[in-house]
Amino acid sequence: MLIFFDIDGTLIDETTHEVPKSALEAVKEAREAGHICIINTGRSKKLVEADAHKIQGFDGMLMGCGTMVVYHGETLLHKTYTAEETRYLIEGLRKHKIDACLEGETNNYFDLPEYMAHDSWKEFSTYFTHLHYGDFSDLLEHYGSYEGKVYDWDKMFCYAGSTEAMNAFMEEYGQDLELVDRKKGFFEIMPKGYSKASGIVFLAEKLGIPMEETVAIGDSSNDIPMIECAHIGIAMGNSTPDVKAIADHVCADIDKDGIADALRWLGAIK
Repeated sequence: MLIFFDIDGTLIDETTHEVPKSALEAVKEAREAGHICIINTGRSKKLVEADAHKIQGFDGMLMGCGTMVVYHGETLLHKTYTAEETRYLIEGLRKHKIDACLEGETNNYFDLPEYMAHDSWKEFSTYFTHLHYGDFSDLLEHYGSYEGKVYDWDKMFCYAGSTEAMNAFMEEYGQDLELVDRKKGFFEIMPKGYSKASGIVFLAEKLGIPMEETVAIGDSSNDIPMIECAHIGIAMGNSTPDVKAIADHVCADIDKDGIADALRWLGAIK
């Protein structure tokens, strides 16, 4: 089987920020049994690197909601935005008062604090910096800004405050974009045609593996496309209700050996 795993809330516990030992042992056993295990995350490569030491032992990674595909160290696909597209989208974000992190392979980019439209986003950006760097230093000490040279970014994580604000932005600027509602005013935006599902289809075709042999395991709204796309979709026990509703199976919570439980249910491990 070709098995895809989300990171946050699926492999990494969002309370402890660690991967349960049972999950890594289960993945190792599944690979030894001949199954291909791939991470499929909304994080860009830059954000994956922050936790790379925790999630070793996989055959490859789909990153940035399908915008980058790496298999055994080889980059098979990478979709990025041009400088012209970047200027156009930043104009739209500021016009519609949408705060965003532009996520890329080598850096992430935030707007200057004086341009940030929402206090909730300012609080999030402080938490974001602390989560990945362990301190509360200035955001732009660690990341690029819209005012600098913005390049090599693949997707964005946004705060619009309301669905109405995001709909207005998408109506004017979204003809070449894909949107995922992460709830509570947060959204993910990718290039048109890219998602966790598109990454699954691309890699399965590249490896010559039938879709009937694909499995996806996730927990949140941006996992819905891959859970619907894969032949078998599994929701973690700690998943949001919308994910559980469309899954073929709901396994145990992440902190209750959920990954091991899922792989045993599949028959991938004993």
